[in-house]
Amino acid sequence: MDYLIRKAKSGDESDLAYIQTESWKAAFHNILSNEVLQKATQMNRATEMYKRSLDEGVGNGYILEVNGKPHCIAWWDKARDKDMPEYAELICIHSLQDKWRKGYGTKMMERVLADIKAAGYIKVMLWVFADNNRARNFYEACGFATYGKIKTCFDTIEICYEKSL
Repeated sequence: MDYLIRKAKSGDESDLAYIQTESWKAAFHNILSNEVLQKATQMNRATEMYKRSLDEGVGNGYILEVNGKPHCIAWWDKARDKDMPEYAELICIHSLQDKWRKGYGTKMMERVLADIKAAGYIKVMLWVFADNNRARNFYEACGFATYGKIKTCFDTIEICYEKSL
């Protein structure tokens, strides 16, 4: 497993957007409507979002490269939920489908959680689509648990998962 995890930097926005949009297409085609999925996976919109975040220094982004090629991304920041001010939030962790279940997501999660802890947080949370059983199993295997907090997003239900560090 020849891989490298590094912080995302200016110029990485296209790689970040590509991995996110391709991951969404593969993972959410049975969860989101075609219309919502098409809108949410527009490369130009995703690229602009990542460029703005990188330029403004918003959050903490990572890229995991396999044999020198970007494969997995993650992004975290302070929790956006007003009732969870002491939490960090794992905003996303996505990887390309061709290497799912090869351990790269776990390596990325370990790195992100270590950096969150080093930043002084003792709790982390994330949102996941209720019907995304593959991701839910992954988060539970990483020690996350849900306590019943839900919300609607993209016309489907998301569940909040939490973990103490």
